[in-house]
Amino acid sequence: MRPGRDAPTVAVVGLGPMGAPVARHIARAGFPLQVWNRTPARAEEFGDRGVAHPADLRARVVLSALPDIDQLDEIAPDPVVRRWAGHGTAYLVVLSTTSPDKVRRLAGRLGRWGVTVLDAPMSGGDAGARAGTLSLMVGAAPEAYAGVAPVLRSFAATVELMGPPGAGTAAKLCNQVIVAGTLVAVAEAVDLGRRAGLSGEQLVRVLRGGLAASAVLDAKAAKILHREYGLGGSTVNQVKDLRYATGLADALGARLPQTRHTRALFEEALRRGLGAVDHAAVYEAVRAEGGTARGTGPPPA
Repeated sequence: MRPGRDAPTVAVVGLGPMGAPVARHIARAGFPLQVWNRTPARAEEFGDRGVAHPADLRARVVLSALPDIDQLDEIAPDPVVRRWAGHGTAYLVVLSTTSPDKVRRLAGRLGRWGVTVLDAPMSGGDAGARAGTLSLMVGAAPEAYAGVAPVLRSFAATVELMGPPGAGTAAKLCNQVIVAGTLVAVAEAVDLGRRAGLSGEQLVRVLRGGLAASAVLDAKAAKILHREYGLGGSTVNQVKDLRYATGLADALGARLPQTRHTRALFEEALRRGLGAVDHAAVYEAVRAEGGTARGTGPPPA
């Protein structure tokens, strides 16, 4: 169902691998759209929907697809938020993975200007963003959720209100515990299979037919098999998310023993200079031997 003539204007801030396709789905759904990106060329792809500075946005709903709230704080200090509020902004939705504490602090800051903060971190990767099949875990008061739900459903297939602000982020950190742990398990299985003389492609095919099948295996196995880590979700962002997850665990008294080991492996990949490539590059840490991944230097022998 397309929005009517009174549809709110929606702004998307951050046009990376997730933000750009989200913005396209919102426009296709019929919502008036504005976009901003630190690199202007990305915004130029959206024609006259692009604005030169974040303060120029005039939207009822602002979606932040920036890497974290830190970057949002940089581009939207109090004077910018005051201008947004003066132009009718009612809601700011954080789509990135962050910490519940940061969400609550942002909500307190923007609340002074009458702007309500919701957290709705995305799961499904860049492929899900392009297909419009993302899963969103929302933290919001029920009335705020009702105000933005039609916008969220324009680019996501699953939208769940998990609780008050911060609850969506907590749910996303649970999601990241599974994603990162499964990715390490896939990397370990491929490494073990290769050392046993198995065909990697054949191994992945048989794994997909059994209980080991998963969305992570489907999305990341080819990257690991070919050691080609074209960017989807980055290693540096995976490390960020795992640090938030273990920080939340520390605050709540959860052990997360496997996740702490998983975090150490991703941090090793980061030290190997693989922060800017796909997080499937954790395979290089799992292998723990010589060779350089394609896309980061000479191809392996």
